[in-house]
Amino acid sequence: MSKIKIPKKLIEVALPLDDINEQATREKSIRKGHPSTLHLWWARRPLATARAILFAQLVNDPGGDRGWYKGKTKKQADLERERLFEIIREMVKWENLNNEELLDRARQEIVKSWKETCELNEGKFGFDPDVLPEFHDPFSGGGTIPVEAQRLGLKPISTDLNPVAVTINKAMIEIPPRFANQPPIGPELENQKTIPIQDWKLATGLAEDVRRYAKVLSDKAFEAIGDYYPKLKVHESFGGEDATVIAWLWGRTVASPNPAAQGKHVPLVSTFWLCKKKGKEVYIKPMVDGLEYKFELHRGIPEKPEEIKSGTKSARGANFTCILTGSPITADYVKAEGKAGRMGWKLLGIVAEGKKGRLYAEATPEQEEIGLSAKPNWRPDFPLSTHPQYMSVTNYGPSVVADLFMDRQTLALNTFAEKLTEMHKLIHADALKAGMEDDNTTLNEGGYGATAYADAICIYLGLGISRLANRQSTNTFWENSAEKIQQVFARHALPMIWDTAEGNPFSNSSGNFYGQIEYLANSIATLPAEGKEGVAFQKDAQSADYKNQVISTDPPYYDNIPYADLSDFFYVWLRRSLKNFLPDTYSTMLVPKHEELVADQKRHGGRENAEKFFMKGMTDVMHQIAVNSHPAFPVTIYYAFRSSETNESGTSSTGWETFLEAVIRAGFVISGTWPVRTELTGNLKKNFNALASSIVLVCHRRETGSGTISRREFQRELRSQLPEALDAMMGGTLGQSVVKPVDIAQSAIGPGMAIYSKYEAVLNQDGTSMSVHDALKIINKTKDEILGGVGSEDADTGFCIDWFTSVGWSAGNFGDADILAQAKGTSLPRVNASGVIKSGSGKVRLLKWNEYPTDWDPKTDNHMPIWEACHHMIREMNQNGEDSAGALLARMPEKGEQIRQLAYHLYTLCERKKWAEEARAYNELIGSWHAIIAASHVVGHRGTQLGLELEF
Repeated sequence: MSKIKIPKKLIEVALPLDDINEQATREKSIRKGHPSTLHLWWARRPLATARAILFAQLVNDPGGDRGWYKGKTKKQADLERERLFEIIREMVKWENLNNEELLDRARQEIVKSWKETCELNEGKFGFDPDVLPEFHDPFSGGGTIPVEAQRLGLKPISTDLNPVAVTINKAMIEIPPRFANQPPIGPELENQKTIPIQDWKLATGLAEDVRRYAKVLSDKAFEAIGDYYPKLKVHESFGGEDATVIAWLWGRTVASPNPAAQGKHVPLVSTFWLCKKKGKEVYIKPMVDGLEYKFELHRGIPEKPEEIKSGTKSARGANFTCILTGSPITADYVKAEGKAGRMGWKLLGIVAEGKKGRLYAEATPEQEEIGLSAKPNWRPDFPLSTHPQYMSVTNYGPSVVADLFMDRQTLALNTFAEKLTEMHKLIHADALKAGMEDDNTTLNEGGYGATAYADAICIYLGLGISRLANRQSTNTFWENSAEKIQQVFARHALPMIWDTAEGNPFSNSSGNFYGQIEYLANSIATLPAEGKEGVAFQKDAQSADYKNQVISTDPPYYDNIPYADLSDFFYVWLRRSLKNFLPDTYSTMLVPKHEELVADQKRHGGRENAEKFFMKGMTDVMHQIAVNSHPAFPVTIYYAFRSSETNESGTSSTGWETFLEAVIRAGFVISGTWPVRTELTGNLKKNFNALASSIVLVCHRRETGSGTISRREFQRELRSQLPEALDAMMGGTLGQSVVKPVDIAQSAIGPGMAIYSKYEAVLNQDGTSMSVHDALKIINKTKDEILGGVGSEDADTGFCIDWFTSVGWSAGNFGDADILAQAKGTSLPRVNASGVIKSGSGKVRLLKWNEYPTDWDPKTDNHMPIWEACHHMIREMNQNGEDSAGALLARMPEKGEQIRQLAYHLYTLCERKKWAEEARAYNELIGSWHAIIAASHVVGHRGTQLGLELEF
């Protein structure tokens, strides 16, 4: 059989990376209508990024001999590439999410490239020009990549081991196309504005029915348990009318350890603030009378703000003070009481709906009694994981999922779930009345009629109930600066929360059921329901089928958060709601964990076993994909990393280089490495170890018998091929850079690794195989030489040069700096240790020469980048003159020529960027160099420095 001819794809040559990243970052702040609001999933990738990557993965590059269109000039290829870039630039904008005219243009480009590829491989299996290959994401998670494949015209197949992820994907790619372009059938909502659409395009009719039946479900639940949610009697000064409660604010309690308190329970409260908005300040203060106490409500600025801020806390963690006796309550005591089941609850205050905003009221015995009187007939008594890193709540007593809910919360969630059977009968009857076929075939069996439609609506309502659990748990809290209930998973963990906000599911404000449905329904309405119907099912990635499929995936990274542990929180409620509608998906009592592909030391009995499990599993998956995926398309793999992956000696063994090794070992050639912004740095996560960015690897299978090359031949190929690759990234003949300087270092690794990884090995002079680490160093050096940089500088200096090129002396994003540092073969902690940067609050900036310490001695500095030495020379010359600078140089004679070269390079750079003030400092050092050399000899300089006194 003749060899398959594979045109190079756009993603293997260039991307309008800056435009993609700008829109991806913007998108992370968009909520209304975003598919991420369908249901929580952790670390989702932006739709814009996935859409752009997929398009570039599917479309041929117009690069002459390097790509597909033969016979074109370089300028013609650049212009054609720019036209494709323009499609991407428009396509990644949020407002163009469902712009059919634009999406049709994109789909036509995909079909056009496919037909061209099929013409080259006419008659070969898998190359039918009339049938686009299927798309498959084996780690589908939150569904971002499959839904974007569907939007671009491919049939998406979504698999994941986690049933929660499978349900989310079914709701995104499987259900909407079955019921697209249909009007709603449910009873119209009273006193609520329906969607002002007459033709009910896409899934807007489906979304509207979810709203309508959610209202019916909420009414039925309130009818059953409404007495447990009494209104608040409001004082006449605030209107005098009864108000609907938004939240009951509770604090945990333990018996005071002081015998004088006679076993009275006292509150463990992290703050007494209820509202910190300027001009609306509200707080509570404990009023103690003997062994009794209550909380009084106060408005305005407290006399002692620090006391209000810290509540009853005496220190970090679980350390408190008894409000009755003043005695310390230690963390050990609190843990012991919690594990013995002796914690209680105290109502601290109440938040209600007012005519002009939130109303705050003091707790009453009646409200507290009702709140603690609920007796649910079912509890999710399933064991919680005790993972020490992410499940610290279990250190204080909670051992089953039910312990994360107060009884009234459990009663509410269970009531909503139990009412779904009744709702299904109602929806089914309404569907028949509306003329839907009565085929008695369920959604799970592939149905499209009334039964399947009722199943579909109930699945969305079940997701709404699960969403409600995220606002109805003892792990929620009152965000006093925003006056709202903060969700359980504001962090990717289940920590201990001392004072919780119990939301009212029947209110019209924060934490209510219908609010969760609104988010969900708005999301449904934007899904690409007219695309090819997708398939989502449960499967572990090692055993999935990838035959002739297009693959793009976001696999778990090395020490990924064990989402299986966290998602049990949702699974128990989804199973309670949906096991009759999705029996295959909810066949187990909890989420499968042992097979989850993550290096969890607790689960696998230590670090070594965890690493072996992960590396073997990931290599197996990658090998299966490399061997079986469609040969006409590269595979794209998102590699997400955190700053903890690096250490002072550079990239750690469990990070970036290890992942590259695994991918290459699995049989891939890596032809692209694109840094993409996938996380919005902000909100509560900015203070934690949230994911900052991703690198998209572009890979295709390595040909058998590819042989080996020498180190010298590798360098020769780099010098031959890398210039053209860099030129394409920087705009080619059009001169319009599509990749920012800060991203060039990482992006250049792609074409460099394409050379390294296409051979079975690159051999060093001693016959050993070159490591990925050494290959990256050579690629970086060659890139710098091509771009006119300093080719022989150390990795830290290389980082500083590129960071300076990108942001000058300004502060840039930590995530960008982290990507750059890894690409340069170093790490931010290592660069920071050399004293040339300052980082904090998610920002990184280079120190100016006048911020360097005056007592620096190169003889005692065991980590001295050339960048540091150069700027110390500038500081010394400016502050103390040429003689002093010469004396400093005499203490590091071997650095002289590198310092001079760097100063010259930075001067040229500043001139090109028109940074006159910055250029002046380097110009003065260069201009004084001969005098500095002479001064260094006067103080005893004896080193031989070739080229030290060259003219320039």
